[in-house]
Amino acid sequence: MNITKLETVWLDEQPNTMWVRIHSDEGLVGLGETYYAPRAVAAIIHDVFANLLLGQDAFDIERLWNNMMSTVNFFGYAGSEMRAISAVDVALWDLVGQYTGQPIYNLLGGRSRERIRTYNTCAGYGEYQDFNAWFDGHAGELAQDLLKQGIRAMKVWPWDRFGVSLGGPIGQRAGANAVGPVGHFMSVEDLERGLQVVKDIRKVVGDQMDIAIEGHARWNLPVAIKIARALEPYDVMWLEEIIPPDNVDSYARLAAATRVPLCVSERLFTRFGFRQVIEKNAAHIIMPDMAWTGGLSETRKIAAMADTYYLPITTHDCIGPIALWSAAHLALHAPNTMIVESVRAFYLGWYNDVVTDRISIEDGHVTLSNTPGLGTRLRPEVLTRKDAHLEISDLSNRKDMTKA
Repeated sequence: MNITKLETVWLDEQPNTMWVRIHSDEGLVGLGETYYAPRAVAAIIHDVFANLLLGQDAFDIERLWNNMMSTVNFFGYAGSEMRAISAVDVALWDLVGQYTGQPIYNLLGGRSRERIRTYNTCAGYGEYQDFNAWFDGHAGELAQDLLKQGIRAMKVWPWDRFGVSLGGPIGQRAGANAVGPVGHFMSVEDLERGLQVVKDIRKVVGDQMDIAIEGHARWNLPVAIKIARALEPYDVMWLEEIIPPDNVDSYARLAAATRVPLCVSERLFTRFGFRQVIEKNAAHIIMPDMAWTGGLSETRKIAAMADTYYLPITTHDCIGPIALWSAAHLALHAPNTMIVESVRAFYLGWYNDVVTDRISIEDGHVTLSNTPGLGTRLRPEVLTRKDAHLEISDLSNRKDMTKA
């Protein structure tokens, strides 16, 4: 099964989510996805990877991954390069699944479980304005509403608002305060105001709801320790990425200074980014983002590495529908999966405007059918939308990278 055409697609309506469609000579189309700077990612795919992929056997996923990585690593691999590899990799797994008639979780080695818990990242869209609910002081009521849908875990980011905001890129979904430089001071009053979100959840629903705290890497080590220690009486599920993941020793110091479990980190790329985090006891939960860190091929290696240290993994996958579907395949397969991320505002909202099949989330758990490949496709009308940006590389316009 040879690769005949590469397509990249993104929409003005969702300006950071990009899809990759890989066509084969068997008439099948594999689908992958990544997030952030789609024009840059598309340039990598068409200007660099097309030469490595077109005409190649789609079954050779490991060889193709290594060829792409070896090429971009000559100049430094992280960023748009890894996002491109991630999307291509998932699309190849989808292709092979369709060709063999097997869901991806079977290609990975089968399921360790038939369903997996999911938590709700409390972002907002359309009918479900979950971000506004907790941000405006109604976290407890939001927890009650989630419990009615069977969702027993939720994630909020109470302290972002007290840091310096840069506004974030267009289409950034975690609120204007999520992106900014590291903060070096937090007042007692602000610490308490953030903690009030957690207190409200516990007051209204008690221990029925697991609470994850997102940090968006906004604080330095001393402030992170203050936040972590303030959270200790409330038995939170984890404290996620409260300091940048660049200095693993600082995370190890934080882990030693608090009883709160630490979750690290969607911003790390490839298994090499996670190696020291695991080896230096710097995290209790390992969180790769499959659409950034290298796709299914690399994330399964990260999961296996974590499992050798008896550490669980969770998936970071609130960027688009294909990230959620591919994460679900890995989560059902990997024995050390703890829980997966989802955003009900998205999977009950705009995801269903762009893909053919709605993922099954019931009673707070994700399940998958035995549909070959991923289990969903881009809707045909997405390709012809007025706000669609579509770029194609095929055998007729492949660039010869050997010529200067």
